[in-house]
Amino acid sequence: MTRSDRSPHGGVFPSGVARIAVDLLGGDGAPAVVVDGALRACSADPDLHLILVGPQAAADEVIGALAVADRERVSVIVVEGHIGMADAPLRNIRRETTVRATAEAVYAGRAHGMVSAGSSGAAVAASSHVLGRLRGVRRPGLAAALPTPHGPVLLVDVGVTLDATMLELVQHAVLGAAYAVAALKIQKPRVGLLSIGSEPGKGDRLRRAVSIALSDIPLPAGGRYVGLVQGHDVPQGGPADVVVTDGFTGNVLLKGIEGALRGTRGHEAAAVLLGVVGDVVVCHGSATGADIADGITLAARLHRDRIIPAVAGLADDLLTELSSAGGLTIRDALGERS
Repeated sequence: MTRSDRSPHGGVFPSGVARIAVDLLGGDGAPAVVVDGALRACSADPDLHLILVGPQAAADEVIGALAVADRERVSVIVVEGHIGMADAPLRNIRRETTVRATAEAVYAGRAHGMVSAGSSGAAVAASSHVLGRLRGVRRPGLAAALPTPHGPVLLVDVGVTLDATMLELVQHAVLGAAYAVAALKIQKPRVGLLSIGSEPGKGDRLRRAVSIALSDIPLPAGGRYVGLVQGHDVPQGGPADVVVTDGFTGNVLLKGIEGALRGTRGHEAAAVLLGVVGDVVVCHGSATGADIADGITLAARLHRDRIIPAVAGLADDLLTELSSAGGLTIRDALGERS
């Protein structure tokens, strides 16, 4: 018997097939590198169906380069507008743009997931606005899995919460632990908080307060907080399976690691958006064709393995409890008097 899967908002597709909406105008090298990546991914995966969102001419390059028998696996949503890296991300909410149209394709059930290498802020805003957030989530976070000599390390957030609050960092620890179990198959993941030293009490007031809060809450699937970790613990691995930080610090660290690994393969060049209702993958703006293909492959895996629903199931109760508690405050965590 063949099983069929339904996307969160409708649309029935056979098991094994993954329909991914791709933003053709996202990224520094778009549309050329996105076209290249789409071709690579489509050629490598016979059960992959692509919905190309962007100018017809760019989509025609992909379709024309495929074997005739494969062309039926590609459809097009023609959109000319896009969000530039210097544009305000919220522009996509009130204008027709490629990144918003990819999110709408997922919402309407035409696609199972979406991929964009454009402005991460625009991708987050569009998917949050169109698809919605998981219950209780204050702000989504981007999670990037990095290979290390001691196994994969999940770094979250790598670009959304530039001015993260205490609640947001704690919620990202919950989401990261759930993703480590669902996607990376890590049992009882160890969660660390990035700081300037591993000794208790290191870091600014926010980091010290978050560390106290994480010490007091249960994490999903038997996960546990192991304390503060340092920057070198991310590429080397060892102390923690999940490393939590604000999006500004995480983005700087990730780009530094990517720069050191440039020219090598094996590191994940795409981040999963945790905290939204749907499969959303964001590639970095300087992504190559191979990077885009990796992002599309990751989005397909998210759907086929039902990873985001698994994350939601593992994290839902705790996320809701944290949100309804009304206020994780730095002052309370540190025992300070007003």
